Amino acid sequence: MSESPEHVSRHVRGYLIVGAALLIGTVLTVWASYIDLGHQWNIVLALIIASAKASLVALFFMHLISERQMIYLVLGFTAFFFAGLMALTIGAYHDFPPFTVTR
Repeated sequence: MSESPEHVSRHVRGYLIVGAALLIGTVLTVWASYIDLGHQWNIVLALIIASAKASLVALFFMHLISERQMIYLVLGFTAFFFAGLMALTIGAYHDFPPFTVTR
């Protein structure tokens, strides 16, 4: 199945735009590492930038943008449960039994 040159050039143009956005995201990540927002907020900012970059890769390079609705439902459940497990882990980080000695 042969595609027309216009169709191919449109896809290549989209890939180049996403590639440029990923490069800008990388520059933003490096720039944000020099900003002192406090340890927790630096991590939050880094995770936001990384999530945006990962979304671009998944949507365009892994072709999820053209998938059916079911894949988004499964992806949403996965993200929901991952966030829940991370919240439980972070919440239990300082939850020690009484008389526990930590170093």
